[in-house]
Amino acid sequence: MNQPTTPHVPLAAATLERFAREVAKFPAAQKQSAVMACLSIVQQERGWVSRESEDEVAAYLGMAPIAVYEVTTFYNMYNQQPVGKFKINVCTNLPCQLRDGQQALAHICKKLNVAVGGTTADGQFTVQQSECLGACADSPVMLINDREMISFMSNDRIDDLLDTLAQAK
Repeated sequence: MNQPTTPHVPLAAATLERFAREVAKFPAAQKQSAVMACLSIVQQERGWVSRESEDEVAAYLGMAPIAVYEVTTFYNMYNQQPVGKFKINVCTNLPCQLRDGQQALAHICKKLNVAVGGTTADGQFTVQQSECLGACADSPVMLINDREMISFMSNDRIDDLLDTLAQAK
């Protein structure tokens, strides 16, 4: 995956203090257990987790960089490149596929004129495919900005959602 070529800024002292508070929750020999929390802190502060940031987290926690990469590549909540103001994950796992998940994804991409995994030209929306979001009975489902689950998404509901988000400040 090509990553943007923005200059890397080392983690700030305040960020490292937040890391320390997370690490303190675990026995000293298990400080690597804070990897997800540390990655979340980086993403909260920067909007995404660069390869350089992954390396810094690995160094801080005393773990191999590949172990951190495995976490960021496994979970879709970690953005490995900058994303739009609204990140829309659409479940396309089998239960959602059987209930129009792929069609919902295609409808969003067509309406926003963006490819799967892409960000709109205005930087407002990033649309991603997602594995199971754990709401199979409510499919098709989507997750907005890794926080808000939206269920039973017909094309009309998708259109309303996109219009509402586009008007949000």
